[in-house]
Amino acid sequence: MDTEKTETEKTETVEKEKEAGIIDLRKSAQGFSAEFMDFLKKYQVIGLAVAFVIGSAASTLVTALVKDLIMPFIGVLIPGGDWQTQVFQVGPVKFMPGDFANALINFIIIALVIFMLVKYIMKGDVKKL
Repeated sequence: MDTEKTETEKTETVEKEKEAGIIDLRKSAQGFSAEFMDFLKKYQVIGLAVAFVIGSAASTLVTALVKDLIMPFIGVLIPGGDWQTQVFQVGPVKFMPGDFANALINFIIIALVIFMLVKYIMKGDVKKL
């Protein structure tokens, strides 16, 4: 009988340990899920993702504005017209001042547009306070 009791006790102990392990796994999975949600909220990851997508779309829009509307006017004002493809070659080395000027103008216009947007947004936030 002692053997049966010992076997039963062992079985019960194993069952309790299994149950406790499953409960611990559930708690740790819920803990991980809660921790992950806290991370998303604390660092505003969703808002950052939305801002990234909107920023990417805005960059494409501004690039099209510069390339299709502003650069043709600059091309007319500069003698020779096709200034963006100008190459200055010294031996085997090619310098592309036109390409650099194009990138510089794009940067200045994008920075100006972003500055105006941030200024407008911050102006709106001050009124809400």
